[in-house]
Amino acid sequence: MSGPNTAFDPKQVAELGAAAVANMVTSALAAVAAATDLGLLKDVRLAHAGDRSPLALANRDIGALPPAAKAEVGKRVGAARATVKAAIDARQVELERARDEFALAEEFIDVTLPAGRNPLGARHPLTTVMERICDVFIAMGYDIAEGPEAEAEWVNFDALNVPPDHPARTMQDTFYVTSPESGVVLRTQTSPIQIRAMLERSLPIYVVAPGRVYRTDALDATHTPVFHQVEGLAVDEGLTMGDLRGTLDHFAQEMFGPGIVTRLRPSYFPFTEPSAELDVQCFVCRGASIDNPNAPCRTCVSEGWIEWGGCGMVNPRVLQSVGIDASKYRGFAFGMGIERTLMFRNGVTDMRDMVEGDVRFSLAFGLES
Repeated sequence: MSGPNTAFDPKQVAELGAAAVANMVTSALAAVAAATDLGLLKDVRLAHAGDRSPLALANRDIGALPPAAKAEVGKRVGAARATVKAAIDARQVELERARDEFALAEEFIDVTLPAGRNPLGARHPLTTVMERICDVFIAMGYDIAEGPEAEAEWVNFDALNVPPDHPARTMQDTFYVTSPESGVVLRTQTSPIQIRAMLERSLPIYVVAPGRVYRTDALDATHTPVFHQVEGLAVDEGLTMGDLRGTLDHFAQEMFGPGIVTRLRPSYFPFTEPSAELDVQCFVCRGASIDNPNAPCRTCVSEGWIEWGGCGMVNPRVLQSVGIDASKYRGFAFGMGIERTLMFRNGVTDMRDMVEGDVRFSLAFGLES
């Protein structure tokens, strides 16, 4: 029986000799130094430290050596592999640092510079005024009522005691959907919402109706064919002009500031009796400009009062037209233009600014809610 092979012939294992291993290390270190980015370094790692690299194959061949040679060659190859790995890791740290420094330099942001932000925009002031009016009346216990903008002629005129020969019913003042015979108009006021409220709701009724209305007016500084109104209606037992006056005084103070008072001047509207024009005391001069040439007021033209809208007690014929017992119930109604209210509150002088869609006009009012 033969014994173990203890002979060691350096010529047969020259690839594991000191010179050969040193050459592998030298080649690997040169490749590491030549890697200029992390992608190239990855290729170097595979070529000189991967499973198929020269040093990995040399390490595999150690198992074929006789025991007397394994320790010496194992130390030599292990040290070489450690040297290459350390060089690759060190180079990786250098390249990662260079990559990060380059990215920081290229993506540098000076946080002290003014930021280029998109503008927030603004809500249209007519919308905010309507919402504020609704909030005032909701706080008083009113409901918000709505109705169609294309309205039946009976609801828009007849039920409101507007006679067939009234000038407002001609095509000079009213937009008919097709023709005067169609019986359908673009509502000329928000009063039809009051008629619908009385037809659909149970008594007592307290509603406020904001909305868009249409009339055949030319567009100028004080008129527009499409504008907005808000109308209020209360129907209950025992209502008087005093209730109407108190409601309007409170409304005026909420819109124009505390201390503002109202004035009622006799007038005529087919759907109210008695009827009155509603004036508010000038909220700029508070009446101090009347007969005072030394302190003129452009807002009220030194008259001390500004016409705001119309009001009155609901005509019994209107109550009867919707089936309400006029001998038991009474009502009051009022209405005013939203554009006119905006002009008073904010000093807007040209109504065309409200409809032209110029964002510079709305931006002055911001995001007020």
